[in-house]
Amino acid sequence: MRNIFRLVALLEGVSYILLLFVAVPLKYWGGDEQWVKLLGMPHGLLFVSYVIFAFLIKENENWGIKDLGIVLLASILPFGTFYVEWKYLKKSI
Repeated sequence: MRNIFRLVALLEGVSYILLLFVAVPLKYWGGDEQWVKLLGMPHGLLFVSYVIFAFLIKENENWGIKDLGIVLLASILPFGTFYVEWKYLKKSI
């Protein structure tokens, strides 16, 4: 389950960056809403999956309430899921 969470974290982070730094500027500066619509739903599904998997693996990873809070906070910060990968998940697979 840890490897699935790592994959979801990576995909959620990439989708969030694409949404924030590509789709949203294209929407407001280019008047093209299709990219937000295209990237929004997958990002939303990945975000929800990230949160659910974080709760599911917290016991196996021995995360306390502080660690879980940081992992969950990282899901709403740009590049946050990459920090989680580096800090909490990079130990042997």
